[in-house]
Parts: sequence; structure tokens; C-alpha cells
Amino acid sequence: MLDNILISAIALVFIFEGLMPFVFPHFWQKMMSEAVKMEEKKIRLMGLISLVVGMVILFLMA
Repeated sequence: MLDNILISAIALVFIFEGLMPFVFPHFWQKMMSEAVKMEEKKIRLMGLISLVVGMVILFLMA
């Protein structure tokens, strides 16, 4: 059962990651070019915020 949940979670990540470039390719391309210019510190902060939000959502669902 855990295998199915893990595979489903990974599949959802792929779906959400592919949604922006598929639906809004020009906007996604512009956003990625801006991300390349960002400082490493800001990128790490965005990653940390994303991790915390994901953990909070998982905690609230349990």
C-alpha cells in the first residue's frame, strides 16, 4: 500500500511540474530566465518555504 501512495505522490509532482510549461510556455520560460539571475540565498529560502508548506500540509492531512 505504501508503494502505491509513494508512486502516486511522485506522479502528482510530475503532473504539477509539467502543468506550467504546458499551459503557459512563454510565462514559464520568462520565469525560469529570472530564476537563473537570482541569488543562491533567495533560491534556498524559496526551497525552504516550499518544504515547510509541504510538511504543514502533510501534517494537517494526517
